[in-house]
Amino acid sequence: MTRHFLVIGAQRCGTTWLLHQLEAHPEIAMARPTRPEPKVFLDDLGAGQDREWYVRTWFGHAAEGQVMGEKSTSYLDRPDAIRRIRGLLGNDVPLVVQVRDPVARAVSHWRFSVQSGLEQRSLSDALSANLEGPLPWHRGTTSVSPYAYLERGRYAGMLRPWIDTFGDLVRVQLLEELLAEPSRFVDTLVHVGVDPGLAPALGREPVNRSDLSGLGARAEAAAGALDPSIDAAVRQYFGESDRELEALLGRRLPWVAANGPGRTQDGFA
Repeated sequence: MTRHFLVIGAQRCGTTWLLHQLEAHPEIAMARPTRPEPKVFLDDLGAGQDREWYVRTWFGHAAEGQVMGEKSTSYLDRPDAIRRIRGLLGNDVPLVVQVRDPVARAVSHWRFSVQSGLEQRSLSDALSANLEGPLPWHRGTTSVSPYAYLERGRYAGMLRPWIDTFGDLVRVQLLEELLAEPSRFVDTLVHVGVDPGLAPALGREPVNRSDLSGLGARAEAAAGALDPSIDAAVRQYFGESDRELEALLGRRLPWVAANGPGRTQDGFA
């Protein structure tokens, strides 16, 4: 029987960087191609789309005995995927969720939408509009909303269905902590079921930024600085969710302890 794990989120939280660290381990094969993400369990599976099909389609490069990992960050906010995952992979599949400061995540998400040509509003205008409610988008353009800057940072609510179903099989890790203490990656490897002693040192850095540089002169000028009042409102928007996440994890979140009402400028996604 093949062994599997899933990286289910969160978007713009360094999961592509995490994928590269995982696939560098000799006992792990990550699903290929990595882009676009497989997103196998977002829709009902058809006839013949069983476990053998899943392995053949996404892990044809895997060596015998390797643990097979899929990274699809859309799963976290789609609890309907749980039923499909259990139906194909069983009830004992380890799950990894990587999150970060939700304000930094929102800025990184906005950057990505700007660079993709999908966002014309300044950072302050986009986040201010999102504070009023979900922003409309054309479903034929992208598979998920390119404008859910704030909704996807409310991690606690998205996590609950997964933790209620899979319990301790869900590992929630914080990007800030992993970058500050690379030794924490050992726990990730143990969780997915491989020998941590065989892992190379963490390499590369997350490449997507949460600051406002590198967009090009015109886009940077249009972006402007995040208005302090919007900054404070966004931090307040995440307050309840951050407290719920602290309760779920049983510890203080680094961005709550360090940032207060301010926005982080860690430079990574």
